[in-house]
Amino acid sequence: MARKLVVDNVSFSYGQRPILRDVSFSVKAGEMLGIIGPNGSGKTTLLKIIARLLVPGRGRVLIDGRDTADWPPRTLARTMAVVPQETQIDFEFTVQDIVEMGRSPYLRRFQSMSHQDREIIEAAMAATSVLSLAERPMTELSGGERQRVIVARALAQEPKVLLLDEPTASLDINHEVEIFQLLRQLTSQHGLITVVVLHDLDLAAEYCDQLLLLAQGAVVADGSAEEVIKGEILAGVYGVDIAVYPNPLTGKPQVQVLVSGRQ
Repeated sequence: MARKLVVDNVSFSYGQRPILRDVSFSVKAGEMLGIIGPNGSGKTTLLKIIARLLVPGRGRVLIDGRDTADWPPRTLARTMAVVPQETQIDFEFTVQDIVEMGRSPYLRRFQSMSHQDREIIEAAMAATSVLSLAERPMTELSGGERQRVIVARALAQEPKVLLLDEPTASLDINHEVEIFQLLRQLTSQHGLITVVVLHDLDLAAEYCDQLLLLAQGAVVADGSAEEVIKGEILAGVYGVDIAVYPNPLTGKPQVQVLVSGRQ
């Protein structure tokens, strides 16, 4: 059976306030799913439910047909890695220190890393092009370099599922493209199931195999970029007039907000 992540009819509320309503989708190994939608649509909450940081009020999350609610925490940590939107690192940890933390789910307390652990760490650093930064303190790195290190730490967990919450939110455009090119490559080469929350619709269309568009906690559209990134669909969700054009280089949909004359 091919590896698959399935979110099955998930709903969630904070108290009496519904956040997610009957959300269902699936992602196969080697595919990247982008979760898009306006602020407050439930994107980050959905990612936290997949990661078991929140428990759904209804529905379930399955990996390879197994409900993750039944998994021991260590097993889940060996299967799923999370890259948060921001990672605050105030101590003088080196890049090597940070990536080594990814092996924690495989080590007992006070257990030393094996030769195999170190090979996995080196491979993760090589895949993300941070080997040359190994001895550098994290506090001295650029935003793009730091994010690559956090992805390397996630890869060191040897996950089947990689979850990312707006991984380029604080980066400039060249680092945004760099990170998404890396994620696209890692997803394909490692056969990862990658789920990423993002706001940039052009990046979503360019790099994701499928998109999930949320509004007010419900799925509005789910499918390829060509099926989801449509002017009439986006206009109804974002409340502005939107035109969609093919990227002249790749043919993927590009979004243009239509602005009438200034007052």
